[in-house]
Amino acid sequence: MTTFTINEENEIVAFSTPEEAAATTQTPFDTFTCQKELAQLAAAWPAERLVAIWNSLAGGVAVEKFKSPKAAISRIWARIQGLGEAAKPKAESAKPKADKKAKGGAQAAKGAPARAKATKKASPAKNAPKANRAAKAEAAGPREGSKTAQVVAMLQRKNGATLEEIMDKMGWQRHTVRGFMAGAMKKAGYTVESFKPEGGERTYRINA
Repeated sequence: MTTFTINEENEIVAFSTPEEAAATTQTPFDTFTCQKELAQLAAAWPAERLVAIWNSLAGGVAVEKFKSPKAAISRIWARIQGLGEAAKPKAESAKPKADKKAKGGAQAAKGAPARAKATKKASPAKNAPKANRAAKAEAAGPREGSKTAQVVAMLQRKNGATLEEIMDKMGWQRHTVRGFMAGAMKKAGYTVESFKPEGGERTYRINA
């Protein structure tokens, strides 16, 4: 299933599977696989963000506002379908994932100057020592209300959160949770402990 991600820079990228999205996308970010999920995310966004997202997509006429959030979601969803189609054949090829991002970026106008600079700034952080990344993640913290922020809050509890709790809270499948822990949380600089008490469920917890 094609999975789309959108970050704080309003950059939308398509991936062929949820695991690929969780493992290769820099955080913080939100994911969606259908128009309904996009609408659920957008419910917490200001109208200005929907306008900014639309205006960043290639092939569309810039607007100053939409008649309604529903109309904005419908147009955005229709426009990004080209990204989803581009992601499908690449799942079977041996080309680097970076090629997919580059192609998707050309269609989604992710190459705007501001976004290009933001991408370059992310590179040093990725190569920085793990301790520095963790400190940065702790200081900045994920965007309030994002999926990353919700998962972090659950994992910071004294007893952490079970796999089932995370699945219920986020509406994810088991493989999506595992991919998120191994990819997104690690890239965000968090050290996640995974354990299974005797007779209990698989549990995840962020180490202090």
